[in-house]
Parts: sequence; C-alpha cells; structure tokens
Amino acid sequence: MKIIYHCILFGCETPVLNAGHTVQIYFLMNTVYILTGGNIGDRQANLQKAKEHLENKAGAIIASSAVYETEPWGNQDQPDFYNQVHIISTDLSAERLMETILKIEERMGRVRGAKNASRIIDIDILFFSGAVINTGSLTVPHPEIPNRRFVLTPLDELSPELVHPALHKTISQMLSECKDILQVKPLKPRSPHQQSP
Repeated sequence: MKIIYHCILFGCETPVLNAGHTVQIYFLMNTVYILTGGNIGDRQANLQKAKEHLENKAGAIIASSAVYETEPWGNQDQPDFYNQVHIISTDLSAERLMETILKIEERMGRVRGAKNASRIIDIDILFFSGAVINTGSLTVPHPEIPNRRFVLTPLDELSPELVHPALHKTISQMLSECKDILQVKPLKPRSPHQQSP
C-alpha cells in the first residue's frame, strides 16, 4: 500500500520516509523585515552589497525603503549612518536566517567591538512573520523598534499599518509616539561614479 504524507514545512529538512512512501511538501514562506546599516567606507555601496547578499542567501526581496542618513544612536562621536529596510520572503526559520545574516556580516568585514560603535555593516531582523521570539540568541521583534526613529521611518515608508505583534501598535502610531530626536533624512540619489563621503 502506498502512503502519502502531506507536510507543511517552515524552512525544515525534508523528512526521511520508508520505501514505498511518498511525501508532498508545501513550503510556506516567511515575510521578514530586515534593517541594514553602516557608517564605515562607502556606505551606500555597502548597503547595496548587503542587499545582494541577502537576496542570494536569505530570500527574495519584496520591497526596499529609501536609504536614510541618520545621526548615530547612542554614541555621537562617529560618522552618520546610512540605513535601509527590506522586506524579504524566505523559507528559512528565524534561527537559520540569523545564522545567515551573521555570515553575511562576517563576509563583509564586520568586526564586533564596543556597543554602538562604528561598523561597516549591521543587519537586524525587525519582524518575522508576526512571530514573537525570545531565545538566548534571538529576540524578535527587535526590542528597540519603538525607540529608534531611524528604524521606524523606513518601516513607515513601507508598511505604516503593520502592527507590532507584542505592543499591538501600528508602525505609524509608534513613529508618532517616538521620543528619539535624532535626525533621519532620505538620501538623495547619487550618480554611479559619486563616492560616499
């Protein structure tokens, strides 16, 4: 007798079956909001490289915000940051996506030092398919979302009505309530040969 298993997988391994059994797999994609940022080197080029790595290793990019120039948060004695939010569709689990992100950061030359220090690239998971995750290595939604204008501004550009799954507030509402006074401004497009200051 032939047995057919129907499985719905979220970035899981294909199950091992006995001979004569068949599995039909339906992959459900996760929608993830990711923030990229950096303030070392050619900032705009580094954001573009990060975007390409994410699309090659993590999943398809559905939408991207404008690039924003933002005053440094927590440590003012450093260059301004460039930041951008992407919405991606991925079959990776949150944990595997985080592993992929760390590898991308390492490949791009990220060196982890003091908190809020300058960095060539920083990639954070903001939201993961409406999930609330709190493990020893991963917290989603990112706990600082409501406190940081440079996160909320590009999020508001893309999804103002997106509801925070733990706080039950929209992005637009959190932005209007945000007490962060640091300046966030959209970056003007540059010519292909113009270098980042």
